[in-house]
Amino acid sequence: MFTVNDIGKNYKKKMVLNHISLQVAPGECIGLLGINGSGKSTLAGLAARLYDASEGEVLIDGKNVKDYSFRGLYDKMGYVTQKAVLFSDTIEGNVAFGEAAQAITEEDVKKAIDISQAQEFIDTKKKKYRSPISQGGSNVSGGQKQRLSIARAIAKHPDVYIFDDSFSALDYKTDAVLRKELKAKTKDSTVMIVAQRISTILHAEQIIVLDDGQIVGKGTHKELLKSCEAYYQIASSQLSEKELEADMKEVD
Repeated sequence: MFTVNDIGKNYKKKMVLNHISLQVAPGECIGLLGINGSGKSTLAGLAARLYDASEGEVLIDGKNVKDYSFRGLYDKMGYVTQKAVLFSDTIEGNVAFGEAAQAITEEDVKKAIDISQAQEFIDTKKKKYRSPISQGGSNVSGGQKQRLSIARAIAKHPDVYIFDDSFSALDYKTDAVLRKELKAKTKDSTVMIVAQRISTILHAEQIIVLDDGQIVGKGTHKELLKSCEAYYQIASSQLSEKELEADMKEVD
């Protein structure tokens, strides 16, 4: 269970998040949507305790994130940033990276790679899983880096997944297939997805629309088309007229 109670975050005396409250149960996916600077990544960072809330509290399984040890919180969470982080190691070593690597089996690595849709490009490499990755992932593409970073989170089997715009470098087809596979894998976990594309969070149980650090909409895709003007504007700029029309009819 992931819970945010009336949190705020202050940067240089400016509130970038104001009175945000939400709750996500195990097995549920929450999507965060909004224009650049609306506070999406700040909220994700607070959840991962990259920094602390200025007001309110962030809880995981009813316990304040501040009361977890670093290792305790790390073991509970799979956090993937927009800027994928890879290290000078093999593909396998990058996926099984970290102190928890001892508990990650070869089968965990292979399954995570399969779910993240990384297997296809790995198969083109002579050494497969033992192929070298340069520091920062300079010898693989942006989409390949993201897929390996996503695989690293999946291999841990965490209770909470946070994807901070982690699908942006993927093409639409790969994005759709990956999310379908991921949904089956995370059926007992809490998932938070920060997204620029509505298609990435279309089927989330709950979508939060942020604007200037505040929640301006909360609900499913179809509910928000009716209830939230900011969401409708984003949807109308990204979805085809036919898709939008069909979704609007279903909520009439």
